[in-house]
Amino acid sequence: MIRHVNIQRRADRPAIDDNLHPVVARVLAGRGLEQAPDYSLGNLLAPTMSGLDQAGHILADAIENDQSIMIVGDFDADGATGTALAVRALRALGASRVRWLVPDRFRHGYGLSPELVAEIETPYPDVLVTVDQGISSVQGAAMARERGMRVIITDHHLPGDELPQAEAIVNPNLEDDNFPSRALAGVGVMFYLVMALRARLRERGHFQSRPQPSLAQWLDLVALGTVADLVPLDANNRCLVFQGLERMRARQCTPGVQALLEIAGRNLAHISAADLGFAAAPRLNAAGRLDDMSVGIRCLLADSDNQARQLAQELDQLNAERQSIQADMQMMAEQQADELAAGIDGRLDGLCVYDSQWHQGVVGLVAGRLMERLQRPVIAFAPAETGSDELKGSARSPEGVHMRDLLVDISQENPGLVERFGGHARAAGLSLDRERFEAFRSAFEERVKTLEFVSETVVTDGALSPEDFDVRVAEALHRAGPWGQAWPEPLFDGHFHVLDRRIVGQRHLKLRLRPSGGGPELDAIAFRAGELFQQELPDPIHLTYRLEVNRWRGNVNVQLNVQHRVKA
Repeated sequence: MIRHVNIQRRADRPAIDDNLHPVVARVLAGRGLEQAPDYSLGNLLAPTMSGLDQAGHILADAIENDQSIMIVGDFDADGATGTALAVRALRALGASRVRWLVPDRFRHGYGLSPELVAEIETPYPDVLVTVDQGISSVQGAAMARERGMRVIITDHHLPGDELPQAEAIVNPNLEDDNFPSRALAGVGVMFYLVMALRARLRERGHFQSRPQPSLAQWLDLVALGTVADLVPLDANNRCLVFQGLERMRARQCTPGVQALLEIAGRNLAHISAADLGFAAAPRLNAAGRLDDMSVGIRCLLADSDNQARQLAQELDQLNAERQSIQADMQMMAEQQADELAAGIDGRLDGLCVYDSQWHQGVVGLVAGRLMERLQRPVIAFAPAETGSDELKGSARSPEGVHMRDLLVDISQENPGLVERFGGHARAAGLSLDRERFEAFRSAFEERVKTLEFVSETVVTDGALSPEDFDVRVAEALHRAGPWGQAWPEPLFDGHFHVLDRRIVGQRHLKLRLRPSGGGPELDAIAFRAGELFQQELPDPIHLTYRLEVNRWRGNVNVQLNVQHRVKA
């Protein structure tokens, strides 16, 4: 689906490095870099988060005293990669009694819930470590400590008014934490904890009788979880992702990551952050959405290629099932949106949708697609389980609307309406009683009416010259990455004559274009834009696009990945 947008071009800045291709230099300068980035590991921020030292000492004691450690993860790709990283690293550092547990979305809900703690089998672990969750698990942490477990919380989500009682909390978003980057994903926080633990063990002489493992061997897991969780790619996260991608391209990655990418048809030699986000992550996330994430974690923990491939095949099948469910739900949600819009003369400030047959593991994807289409806050609800009176909602918001703050306002203005909620600026989750859905919808609609929306504006890197439509330029832009959240992939705009168009893959639009000012004929693809096939288009048409390399059956060509139509 291609949206009409306004555009704003980045200000021209001086080239930063004569050794870079001029287009790459222009793109990086437009993002504020005064010199080419150095993504070597030596430039990673030092492990200075509050709680790291205490957590490192607790885990070092547990390893030296042969105590049992349980890792409790989360049911998304960030939680799965963080769990796999923790288990692999602890075992390599000398922990002999490590097990892991992941909540079931449908039975336990999110986080270290009392329901999950109640199912931990005896003998209870000596140390319990959360990954990518726990900062809001006040009751669950208390219950674990009552049962004799020492609790370490590692998380990156925003804390609430009350913190859980734990032996250590590691979260860069704690109010009093001075760590320079608050953008770490859950797997990134775990990587820093492993760094601190290895340092504590080194101080104790732990590696005098055993080899000291290189932590870099697991950066593929860090890269995958970081990209999948859509955290901002600040300089520190870009370093982590870059290093992980380099290991994947050299086939120095875990068998599970390799299997996930290859089953999606990706060539490891040319892997990008986009491949992690659009190929590997959805397959990994499918387990947590439809079943439980244990199959995904087992894939990431697999040491043999055969076992990893078998588990990746299971994940691929789950992802195909997820796609089918999502397509049906998406159609129903869009019908609801159209009906609601028709009742108010097409003016939607926000959208709240629900159906008793929807799958709670997929509502976040539906909300995201609707938000992209409407550019308004969207919340989609589904029953917590079949026949349940509890609804689980996933919320998504456009740039400029802080979704978690919006839910805070609704909750404060309507005490008792929302049972639980949490999340980030652009995505959040919540629970409420089914009988309160209409009351919540009304409160939500009243709240979003107070928001100010501006016409969507997309920032581009300007136009390309005819000679820049070249494979070498596209490859140079690819190598200049990683690109991702808050560090946008290069986006250009220009006017084109449409020479040919056809539908491929049922809903995608394949185009043949020629720059209006002269230049080569170009292949282009516009994903989910089949509705434009029979529409009358202006000539020339003003488009935004990404410059990509298309490798197909041994042929290597440049291709435009069309993103938007520009308003006249």
